[in-house]
Amino acid sequence: MPRLAIAFFCSGFAALLCQIVWQRMLGIFAGSDTISAALVVGAFLAGLGLGSIIGAKLADRLSPWHALLGFAVAEAGVAGFALVSKLFLYDFLATDLAGVVDSPVAIFALCFAGLVLPTTLMGASLPLLARAIATSLDTVAERVGSLYGLNTLGAGLGALLGGWVLVGHLGFVGALALAAGLDLFAAALALTLLPGLSRVAPAPPAPSARAQAPAEPFGSLRLWCLLVFLSGYIIVALEIVWVRLMGQVGQYHAYLFPTVLGIFLLADGLGIAVASRMVRRMRDPRPAFFLTQAGGFALGAALILLLIWALPHWPVNQFVSADMQRLRDGGLVTTVLLTLAVVGPPSFLIGMTFPFVQRAVQQDLASVGARVGWVQLANILGNAAGSILTGLVTFHLLGTAGTLRLLAALSLLLMLGWLWKAGRGRRPEMALAAACGVALVALPGNAALWSRLHAEQPHQVVDWAEDRSGIAFFRDENRAEGGPHGPFFIQGFSQGRIPFLPIHQFLGAVGPLLHADPKNVLCIGIGSGGTPWAAGVSPRTDSVRAIELVGPVLTAHAGIAARYPDSPIATMLSNPRWQLEYGDGRRALSRGETLYDVIQADAILPEGSHSGLLYSAEFLEQVRRRLAPGGIYVQWGPTERVVATFAAVFPHTLLLMPGSVLIGSDSPIPYDPAELARRFAQPEVIAHLERGNRETRDYGWMFDEPALVWQPGTARPEPVLTDVFPRDEFYLNNGVTHTLALRRTEQLLGVE
Repeated sequence: MPRLAIAFFCSGFAALLCQIVWQRMLGIFAGSDTISAALVVGAFLAGLGLGSIIGAKLADRLSPWHALLGFAVAEAGVAGFALVSKLFLYDFLATDLAGVVDSPVAIFALCFAGLVLPTTLMGASLPLLARAIATSLDTVAERVGSLYGLNTLGAGLGALLGGWVLVGHLGFVGALALAAGLDLFAAALALTLLPGLSRVAPAPPAPSARAQAPAEPFGSLRLWCLLVFLSGYIIVALEIVWVRLMGQVGQYHAYLFPTVLGIFLLADGLGIAVASRMVRRMRDPRPAFFLTQAGGFALGAALILLLIWALPHWPVNQFVSADMQRLRDGGLVTTVLLTLAVVGPPSFLIGMTFPFVQRAVQQDLASVGARVGWVQLANILGNAAGSILTGLVTFHLLGTAGTLRLLAALSLLLMLGWLWKAGRGRRPEMALAAACGVALVALPGNAALWSRLHAEQPHQVVDWAEDRSGIAFFRDENRAEGGPHGPFFIQGFSQGRIPFLPIHQFLGAVGPLLHADPKNVLCIGIGSGGTPWAAGVSPRTDSVRAIELVGPVLTAHAGIAARYPDSPIATMLSNPRWQLEYGDGRRALSRGETLYDVIQADAILPEGSHSGLLYSAEFLEQVRRRLAPGGIYVQWGPTERVVATFAAVFPHTLLLMPGSVLIGSDSPIPYDPAELARRFAQPEVIAHLERGNRETRDYGWMFDEPALVWQPGTARPEPVLTDVFPRDEFYLNNGVTHTLALRRTEQLLGVE
């Protein structure tokens, strides 16, 4: 058992490392929107479910020796795939098929094809291991629970160390190599136990024994599979709610999801390990299952209510106020501590349910592997339903608060079903049923929830929306000025303001004002609206197409336009020159044949989650392919790595200082600072930009220092930001140097 425990711990650690990297690679192929993300998760879980079925069918026909050998082969197979997975998942799917496949069915099929081998092997490993260690009916539930608990603890540590340390230091390919090494170590450790195991397979049951089902004093296997399905649905749906809530509290960054997932898995695994010690002495595991299941949700709801109440108050508001940067120092530490407090305790309680289920269903040594496999399959199906239905359906139709109420209703129904079966005199169960009922009515509605998390004050007016793609929130702080005025939040970030920030208007205007004939303009991102609005500054521009990844941004803008019909936002929504649409801008670049005179990206913090997909060399190459002859691309250059990567891709590159705005093209860029300043000073240009922000008339300061220039003959470094190693996104591992320092490092970067 000690060696198997170490092996299965390493297996769980490696599995989470692989999952983190594979989901990122497939996200590049499928897209960054929630529908595509759900397809990737569904494909991953489908493979695990297939492995559980195969394990359930196969395990009990094997001897302990062959079962453990099967486990070792499965681990070695996962290791082999990890080493070659980049070739198929990234080089073929994400690169060669980018923009070729659009059908959700085809995307799911290709993701499943890419993951089916390793995930099937992962899913089969627990039934095989259960068969190998099943020597006594009295200890099988404890042993299976202990091994699964250690596997889950390994997965939690893999999520935390993988997300916080390993992926950021090693990159995606290096992390996969480490995962492969751990899987091979697990396989080798298992092989050392083979000499002590029997090679005798269990005898097939006699016809009379086959007809007689094993005694099931605590309910049938089918009933427990249904209960495990519901439990798996609730816990994964709750995990997704935690990610959304803590993403708002701490701002979405590359470390947030591994933090939530890691704490969830560590607490879940600890709960499994503790409960595994209890089951041998337990006469009837059913009360313990229902108490921990309902207790976990009731505690989770209570902690969420406490979090919502505490956010505006001291000392929490000193570090994670909606208007503060929370990516570093006290804000980051406070977010991690809040996540630990909100996610850990309920995950621990619900994790305890796994050994209780094993105690209930393991009544026959001859079918240990099958029963482990079928229960695992039910759990995986519940997880898949919780993930996909929450991410695609309930968030979209009910919002976060409505999703929590749905989970409260399911938890209440589970408890009422048990009380109906066991009798109404059970006071602990009745108390927890009442707690789930209280949560059903006490949880705030969506409007109250998001208003509190975005620090809305009583005198303010807000425009907000939520759907499966995220949350957008505009807090109108001063209506006396005759127009909207306040911060615009997307996914917890204040992604700009209205009136528009000067940097956003400059990013939008400089491309059309530099280009001789900017007929067609494409904006990647809409945000608060400043960049696409300024992109229409030239009367020669026929079309400004702007694509936003978070759909509620457009809904919030529609609310602003309804209240302020003379605002620039209302003009963009009504004027056919602008086409504002919801979608993945990177996927849009890979589809179609339209060439654009100007492409520009809205400013996005390089530390934001998945921001690396818009700063990588591969993305910039996509942009180059969609530029018309003489076309230019405009992007904010927030860090030295962004600038170095940009200059490595575009033969002609400018860095306008001190605004840190990058301009790239395949052709010489007609940059004359005096002429550009004259164009910005034209009355029609001033009038257009003043509609976006009346307080800013002079944009010359954005480029009043000598620009840094890269010509085709300029020496260039290799691109330092790639799809498979977005260093700036993992900013704690790779210190970010902002580009204002470039004035002192021109020689280092090889610029003229």
